[in-house]
Amino acid sequence: MNTLITELKTRARLRLNGISREADGDAADQRLRDCLNAVAREIGFAHWQHARSVLGGRAARNDDMGTFWHTRRCDGLLNHWFAHYERAREALAVSEHRVLVPYRKQFIVVDGNYLKELGLSIDDDAWASAKRDLVQAYG
Repeated sequence: MNTLITELKTRARLRLNGISREADGDAADQRLRDCLNAVAREIGFAHWQHARSVLGGRAARNDDMGTFWHTRRCDGLLNHWFAHYERAREALAVSEHRVLVPYRKQFIVVDGNYLKELGLSIDDDAWASAKRDLVQAYG
């Protein structure tokens, strides 16, 4: 199991434990499944199975990849958005200082400023191992 999925499961269990401690009889209505869905929605997925599919590398290129790789703080930045993966790959090839990330069924070619807003660095070695293409790296 990959570490991202394990992290989401841990967050859901912690949430359920917190709800159980705080509530009286109402907590019995909350189940782990509900907490998994809530945690998945908070990070940009429709539900738990959607998060498992994308983060587990089982989502196909044209599937909805959620909004995990986007935040409102990135809205003011100029990035290259594409409906077609092949066009996004062409834009990615223009500069070594760009990364291709998924957004729902679209593709964004971003720079270091975008990644900084996500709390990431463009200089991280992980980008090279993913060939700067997170869509390709997922599958």
